[in-house]
Amino acid sequence: MLAPLPVDIHEFMRWSWDEINPYYDELKARVLTADTVTTWLADWTALARRLSETRQRLYVATTINIADRVAEDAYNRFLDDIYAKLEAAHQALKEKLLASGLEPTGFEVQLRNMHADADLFRDSNLPLLVEEYKLVREQEKIQGAQSVTWQGEELTLVQMLPRFQSTPREDREQMWRLVFARWLQDRTALNELWAQMYGLRGRIAANAGKPDYRAYIWQKNYRFDYSPDDCLRFADAIEAAVVPAARRVYARHRARLGVDTLRPWDLGDGWFGRPVESGGRAPLKPFSDVNELIARTGDILRRVDPTLGGYYADMRAAGLLDLDNRKNKSPGGFCTDYSYTGRPFIFMNAVGVHDDVQTLLHESGHAFHVYETVGLPYFQQQDVTMEIAEVASMSMELLAAPYLTTADGGFYDGGESARARTEHLEGMLLFWPFMAVVDGFQHWAYTHPQAAVVPEACDATWAGLWARFIPDVDFSGLEDVCATGWQRKLHIFQFPFYYIEYGLAQLGAAQVWANSLTDPSGALAAYRRALSLGATRPLPELYAAAGARLAFDAETLGRSVAVIEQTLGQLAE
Repeated sequence: MLAPLPVDIHEFMRWSWDEINPYYDELKARVLTADTVTTWLADWTALARRLSETRQRLYVATTINIADRVAEDAYNRFLDDIYAKLEAAHQALKEKLLASGLEPTGFEVQLRNMHADADLFRDSNLPLLVEEYKLVREQEKIQGAQSVTWQGEELTLVQMLPRFQSTPREDREQMWRLVFARWLQDRTALNELWAQMYGLRGRIAANAGKPDYRAYIWQKNYRFDYSPDDCLRFADAIEAAVVPAARRVYARHRARLGVDTLRPWDLGDGWFGRPVESGGRAPLKPFSDVNELIARTGDILRRVDPTLGGYYADMRAAGLLDLDNRKNKSPGGFCTDYSYTGRPFIFMNAVGVHDDVQTLLHESGHAFHVYETVGLPYFQQQDVTMEIAEVASMSMELLAAPYLTTADGGFYDGGESARARTEHLEGMLLFWPFMAVVDGFQHWAYTHPQAAVVPEACDATWAGLWARFIPDVDFSGLEDVCATGWQRKLHIFQFPFYYIEYGLAQLGAAQVWANSLTDPSGALAAYRRALSLGATRPLPELYAAAGARLAFDAETLGRSVAVIEQTLGQLAE
């Protein structure tokens, strides 16, 4: 008889595959009946959650310090020695359950997903998936090593952002050229890395019997409720319903800046998005250090909902927030799930700008999804798809917005709060077109295998999409920077086809927020109810539970655009 699994996750993290495998062998050998299946699923869950948390903790250690060779070696050992064997063991258990014909209560969606996994699974792909993870690490190392020297100080590109936003226009141009020249230094390396990734992904799809990687990833990501054609229809809807509103945002800011055209250094991040402040107003500076960001965000979340605020307080007490930017820290931000411990971990790169507040609220929404689903009995039921996961995070940004004022424990006086909310809502209008560029590029890339490995074709496709959806930013004379924008979108490298989720989720979140304008408590209750369902319902039902509709049409999108523009008008009064 096998000994009980370690209670301490750190003890379990030291286990080798030889120590883990007997527990999978026992699950494979066990007889499945209607009376035993729930215990069998619970025992599988106990093992799987420990292994999931092991992997996530090892990965987080590599992001906290990309120069930590000990952490990198430990993560690579997990990938090399455990990951492929673990995937094969999980697949064997999925096949065992499917062969039994049993249908556990509340497991309908999971059985559907398991059938999809069984259809895709190939032993020959396991080493390729490990290789893909390692190539992702190479992209992280390239980007994590990027820095420039500005006024005698070496700064990461993220650390340049607050300086950029608070600098006069002539100096912003100099800073912009410095930053993007640094990006272009890695142009060849990123092209070569992309070609490796692309070829590898094509082999994975072919091994699985799929015509292209798009078809493979559609099934892998359990996209049963919408098709690639729906995504293209959504892009058309964005062009019709959102691009005109985005152009109105840009027109207002051209007038405020007193310029005929917006140049990239007139934008808050030097690439796309809301233009920098004008009229002598300094950019919003919500906090002076990360501790203040953490504390004030806690106050805001308690106002949104005491239970959600309690979840956040639990994370603070457990040391599950790593928020400051520093050299040799991986770029970006994320929330991951330590599923055995039953707690999330938030990672980001705060530098003192308003986007940091939005990012922490966003990732807190993901964290609340973890807490709300912790009571689900089986680990598969917590494996939510990104479309609803991003509704959780984007809705939290909007639901928290009324409490940004210092009177509510937040960061700003009344006028600054209105500015912050205006930035957020305008950013939503500007984001949908950008999302369409990113998603459109990936649809093109994974259905044009010969062209997609040619850097010039990639650049031309990105530039064409940019001209279609973001025509108001003038990159004349800077075409190489615009055309290589796809290299700066880490999702294209690290999370292929993960971007449409943001656009769909933003539409879902906009509907949740619109409900909150007339029924705050009801909207929040629906939000939490949808989160608590985890992955136990099909995607349209999860949206409906949140009080929204999964949609791709210009009419639905236009209604949300109208609410946003109406609120922008009110904030401007």
